[in-house]
Amino acid sequence: MTDPLAATTLSTLADGPLFGLPLAKLWFGLIFAVLGTFLFLDGFDFGVGALFATRKTDAEREQLLAAIGPFWDGNEVWLVVFGGMLFAVFPTIYADLFSRHYLLMFGILAALILRGLAPEMYEQRHDEAWQRWWGRSFVVGSVTAPLFLGIFTGNWLFGVDGFASVASLLVGLAVVALTVVDGAAYLGVKTRGDVRSETRAMGLLAQVVYLLLAVAAVVVGSQTVDHVTLLSAPVLALLGATVLLAVTYAVASRFGRWYVAFVAVAGQVYGLVALVATLLYPMIDPVTGLAVEEAIVSTLPLNLTSIGAAFLLPLITTYFYVLYSAFSGPVEEAESYA
Repeated sequence: MTDPLAATTLSTLADGPLFGLPLAKLWFGLIFAVLGTFLFLDGFDFGVGALFATRKTDAEREQLLAAIGPFWDGNEVWLVVFGGMLFAVFPTIYADLFSRHYLLMFGILAALILRGLAPEMYEQRHDEAWQRWWGRSFVVGSVTAPLFLGIFTGNWLFGVDGFASVASLLVGLAVVALTVVDGAAYLGVKTRGDVRSETRAMGLLAQVVYLLLAVAAVVVGSQTVDHVTLLSAPVLALLGATVLLAVTYAVASRFGRWYVAFVAVAGQVYGLVALVATLLYPMIDPVTGLAVEEAIVSTLPLNLTSIGAAFLLPLITTYFYVLYSAFSGPVEEAESYA
């Protein structure tokens, strides 16, 4: 026998969006915000992994591994949240994107697995050849993961139906450079001594490279697809804000204000994702030509998913607050990953 109250509730949820909210637009923005959170938090893991190649002593390499040890696997939760949200709210886009770029998806997964496995294997034996092999594997995984993620994002933005285009490859390289900036800022917060001072210079170089690649990607993309244009107020504002944040990062790192530098990097990461979302909207998939409002699921599942997200996202955020609070403070030179 049907419960009248449940039937009435479901009927109400099917009548229209919750509280009359523009849920399609809100979910579009939320999905890209979650993607930005992943790129920022796991971005400093990737950046530290890339900078691992520059460390010359065992103590310095152990210090870098110890700096990210408590966080890297938790940070990947945001990638799962991103994929889950895209599947739940824009299932057609999820299916189209992942089927068109399944080789990239396997590449991203392989790089993430290698990045996670390498530090564990690195600590299992302490002979030179073993640690050299797994140390290099850690660097390779840390560089190729953001490269492939950036190419995937560029393909999404520019409507590429193959493995990559020139513009999406530039996006991939820009994301790698930005993760190095992120990693250098994070090491500025978490380490002291030579590691901090030497990675600072690399972070500044990567910052310049990122700006050049980001602008080049937008310029090249604007020459190949109609929906990407530099001549709009939001795009120019985001580009201007990125330059301002880059200058803030450089000045803050110069004077040892590492928390300010770290926040400036966060602004650049979210700014990059916001730029992608701005250039896409009102479309969500240039290949199929689907708009956000056309690709969204029907009202009832959309409302139910929104209610679920209202409970789950605060729980996930609380978990990260507790995690980062528990492992706050700098990593000492004597600390190790194991």
